[in-house]
Amino acid sequence: MVSQNCNCSRVTTILAYSRTRSFFYAYYVLKILTAMFCEGSVHCLSLAYVADNVPEGRKASVFGILSGIGSCAFVCGTLSTRFLSNASTFQVAAAMATLSAVYMRIFLPDSIINDNLSTPIISGGKLDGIVNPDESGKKIQMFKTMPSIEDMLALLKSSLTFSQAAIVSFFSNLADVGLHASLLYYLKARFHFNKDQFADLMVITGVAGTISQLLLMPILVPVFGEERLLSIGLFFNCAHMIFYSIAWSFWVSYAAAVFALFYVFSQPCIRSIVSKQVGPCEQGKAQGFISGIGSFANVASPLVFSPLTALFLSERAPFYFPGFSIMCVGFASMIAFVQSLMMRAISPISSQRVGNCNHMEA
Repeated sequence: MVSQNCNCSRVTTILAYSRTRSFFYAYYVLKILTAMFCEGSVHCLSLAYVADNVPEGRKASVFGILSGIGSCAFVCGTLSTRFLSNASTFQVAAAMATLSAVYMRIFLPDSIINDNLSTPIISGGKLDGIVNPDESGKKIQMFKTMPSIEDMLALLKSSLTFSQAAIVSFFSNLADVGLHASLLYYLKARFHFNKDQFADLMVITGVAGTISQLLLMPILVPVFGEERLLSIGLFFNCAHMIFYSIAWSFWVSYAAAVFALFYVFSQPCIRSIVSKQVGPCEQGKAQGFISGIGSFANVASPLVFSPLTALFLSERAPFYFPGFSIMCVGFASMIAFVQSLMMRAISPISSQRVGNCNHMEA
């Protein structure tokens, strides 16, 4: 986790130093290489770390608080760009990424200690030119425990609830990314939104999400349960997308953004449900699998919805409905909502796997 935050800070430092064409291309290439290994993994590992250190009954609330802190950081970052110059923005971003890596290194101990990984890389036997057969066996075992496609399929089949959560995660991410890929073009073409109005929408969404996840979610989880709260979040997610698609005035967009008070429940609830389906040493693998499903949806969504948005905002549209692509995004979210209604609460099985810790996670 520390190395991934350090990679992010190094990438941002390039633009903090200079924003000429050559430095931009260097940033772009390094960003691609870094994203291949680190994109989303910091968030995934942080969720696994929280799952290792929080009792099962509080996981949904704590995941919500973690997401709320992220929303708060998003709001602060968005607001700061209005008061900072371009050069200062990248410098502050690089400094914050470096600070987070240093903080993590100093204050966050490993949640699970594995004796195999605490052995020095260069041991006394190797310095003398002698390799201990036991140490060699340990290293081979470590590489055997690296996740494979078969492990992912076995994890997917291990629980009906887990497979249903994976389906919900795919369609939920498909809808969210489709909305983000289409909304700005739609609002600009429909209501002539400028960058300040876009920023206002993001701030409204961020503030509403922060308040909801930090204050409302810890209260509502014990009352409704994670499965019910997940369905509530997905319902409002679908509703706010449909509101965007049929917006008849610019103020409808601001009203739809307030729905973030409720639709932000979905992601923390999915993560909590998944966390309870696996053992304590499988948290990183399970959260990583859900993140991988979301990443696949992130790739597929713009390929589908961006051309559809361009078509219905052009003069070649088959019929007049500028928000048709966003309506389709709402249908994708509706699929996730229907699937969430089929999920049934079952007894958590993670406590049954405490003795099966064969991997080092998070």
